[in-house]
Amino acid sequence: MKVSRERELKLSAPPGFRLPRLALADGLVGTPRGRRRLLATYLDTEDFRLARFGVTLRHRTGEGWTLKLPAAPTGGLLVRDELVFGGSVRRPPAEAIDLVQAFSRGRPVEPCARLRTLRSVVGLANGDGQGLGELVDDRVSSLSETRRVQASFRELELELDEEAPAKLVKRLVRLLESAGAEKSAQFPKLVRAIGAPAQAPPDVALVEVGEASTAGEVVQSTLATAVTRLIHHDPVVRLDRDPEGVHKMRVATRTLRSDLRTFEPLLDKAWSDSLRSELGWLAALLGHVRDTDVLLADLEARVAKLADAEARAAVRVLATLRAERAEALAELLAAMRGGRYVELLDRLVDAVAAPRLVPEASGPAKELVPPLVQGPWRALERAVETLGKRPDDAALHDVRIRAKRCRYAAEAAAPVLGKRAGAFARAAADLQQVLGELNDAVVAEGWLRRWASGRRSPGAVFAAGELAALERGAADEARQSWRRAWKALVAARPRSLA
Repeated sequence: MKVSRERELKLSAPPGFRLPRLALADGLVGTPRGRRRLLATYLDTEDFRLARFGVTLRHRTGEGWTLKLPAAPTGGLLVRDELVFGGSVRRPPAEAIDLVQAFSRGRPVEPCARLRTLRSVVGLANGDGQGLGELVDDRVSSLSETRRVQASFRELELELDEEAPAKLVKRLVRLLESAGAEKSAQFPKLVRAIGAPAQAPPDVALVEVGEASTAGEVVQSTLATAVTRLIHHDPVVRLDRDPEGVHKMRVATRTLRSDLRTFEPLLDKAWSDSLRSELGWLAALLGHVRDTDVLLADLEARVAKLADAEARAAVRVLATLRAERAEALAELLAAMRGGRYVELLDRLVDAVAAPRLVPEASGPAKELVPPLVQGPWRALERAVETLGKRPDDAALHDVRIRAKRCRYAAEAAAPVLGKRAGAFARAAADLQQVLGELNDAVVAEGWLRRWASGRRSPGAVFAAGELAALERGAADEARQSWRRAWKALVAARPRSLA
């Protein structure tokens, strides 16, 4: 498998469009690279679940299989990961099918369209000959099963390298528009060829809310945001190329659990409790991997500060941790490939589409939602008030958990409470961060001491002790600073929570 980052912008070319000479004042040079004929077979579910989420899976003759994951707009460009696999059109790669499971949710992924493209390519370079990308001119035909043309269109794609300056995009677009090209929706070719069925909203559609919304609409919007984040980071976890995938998927899972708790008075209790329980199962699996990632990254940074001899001895410490991480990831991935996880995803999609609300949830959000934030805030206040001058680590960890719940509640209520709630949520996140650093250091020191107690190598035991001392110092520093973060949170508190 080959992974690359695609940066592109699409324009529509009307009948009779002629490609202009690509030369700009800053020395851009366009060099024709000839034409190619391409035949692509696209796969999707019967109801186009992949396309509606912004995912495409295709086989193109001479290129193999390509999977494109959901795009994010950046500076006018669509930026997304592009994964290329080998194999024939008759057998899609198992790894690619695995990576789209969160989007297909158990539905068969089968051929849904065949597109034939006549492609003309113009290479883009600056005056020094440095390649900046390509301009692709595609004449696309959608084919029936008997390969008769059903529909056709023409589009232009600017595919730019990361080194290409941002201003180049605007200049090229203006040049192409002056020649008759038109801005268009940034749809993949499959979506444009299929039309309305593939252009429908995804199974989890984000809901806009504001001061005039009902409390139920706020619940729906909040759940939709977290479920979307969870689904989008599923393939990142499966690829295991970026530890942030596990982190963000875990945050989405924890946010959902917290939101279900915050909005409990507006929800059917048995339904929300059951969903929270299943989310707890997934959160625990993600947590095993994430906690090890945090500990490993922390210790790797600490090892870099040791003397050479101690750093070499500490290799055994890191090796044990990497083995634990691999075991935790294998357990997580096995669960994500099982029926229980797919069933949970289905339940989450259903929860967004039709949350089980009590009748009172149809009331105005501006009246019903603010009191729901007061509960987590009061619990946090009480937890801090009961602390002595020298609170123990367990008590501070409890404060951290309550700060996190308060933060999630404020984020959910921000569309109703306004900017003040957003500032309050950020302050809660700062407190959570400081206490998280304390907890990470305490956990790391404990893990190191347990590891050292079972080892006979004096060098490795000594290195573990040195690392434990560094962790103890980091914990002491966090203990000295958390109260400043708490005071900042109190100062950021909205009037409705006073």
